[in-house]
Amino acid sequence: MRSLTALRMVVHDRSSTAGALLGVVAIVFLVGQQLSILFGLLNYMSVLVDHSGADAWIMSTNVRNADAGNLISGRYIDRAMGLADVEWAEPVLIGNGLFRTHDGSFESVRVVGSRRPRLAGGPWEFEKLDEQALLDLESVTVDRLDITKLGNPLLDQVTEIGDRRVRLRAITAGARGFQGTLVFASLEKVKEIARTPPGRYSAILVRFRPGIDKVAALSKLDSVMPEHSVYGTDELSRLTQRYYFTNTGIGGSFGFSTIIAVLIGVVIISLTMYASVLSRSRDFAVMRAIGGRRRDIAVVVISEALIISGIGLFVGFLMLATLLNATRDSSIPCFFPAQVPPLLAGGTVLMSLIGSLIALRIALKAEPASVFH
Repeated sequence: MRSLTALRMVVHDRSSTAGALLGVVAIVFLVGQQLSILFGLLNYMSVLVDHSGADAWIMSTNVRNADAGNLISGRYIDRAMGLADVEWAEPVLIGNGLFRTHDGSFESVRVVGSRRPRLAGGPWEFEKLDEQALLDLESVTVDRLDITKLGNPLLDQVTEIGDRRVRLRAITAGARGFQGTLVFASLEKVKEIARTPPGRYSAILVRFRPGIDKVAALSKLDSVMPEHSVYGTDELSRLTQRYYFTNTGIGGSFGFSTIIAVLIGVVIISLTMYASVLSRSRDFAVMRAIGGRRRDIAVVVISEALIISGIGLFVGFLMLATLLNATRDSSIPCFFPAQVPPLLAGGTVLMSLIGSLIALRIALKAEPASVFH
């Protein structure tokens, strides 16, 4: 009965309901949109690590992120392969170069080289052709979202990166980096482009054999690499994301905008719920006069907030889903982990209840005697 009374109040007082709904939708949509971009950027920060297919990375000492390591010697590949727990160990070389477009201008790119034929650490998803294209020495890939920036090159088109002849042989999907446009090539070609010394690499990727204890295997690998650092893939991914999050201003920027979105929603909910209860103070007094308890009034007010929250969550997530679908194939970094929507929904309901507390205090002050004034 009390919930039914709350529903009737929500339906009857349309102006206040619309205002409170706006607050809930603002929290869900604005915060959700900010979080989707934030998680999208976090994915870009550690994209090479997350899609490497390796269990461990061997890098130079004192690495602060996966993009800032010094070159290491290739002799550590054999040392890693000497362990019984290791299935394979492959070098990766990361460098920079200038991509020549069809009109003669240049675009800075980040070239990633993998050793053939395994191509560990290379591209992982393709829109046109596949990784077999990289078995050719001159072949490179670009991502479909970077084609326009690179002058719309065609498949099999010949161009240059770092004054070295290359041929576009495949188009990747979603292989975009935080530091710049990613171009994948063979290890030998990247050595030419980056002009690195022989036998030197950015990292060595290691895959452990199935069914072994990865923690113990990491410890063994670390013990035979005293001059270098050994990171689990998950650990290096978190390290890289944390570095960029705290040192680029992204954390503060998104944190501030998220707090502002929440505050806007809470203020709107508080004001509209307050106005609604204030206009219905006589109704609550009547409820008290006919035997209603303070608990009954509290249930009615809280039920109103929950009903409005439920409707607002539906509308907000519908708008958010529409936005994410519309930007899925765009250059806007958007990603929404599956565990985030329940947390966002729970937080929104909590904010709605907090916003209704002021209104509840006014409702509980309704005196039955005021009905007879």
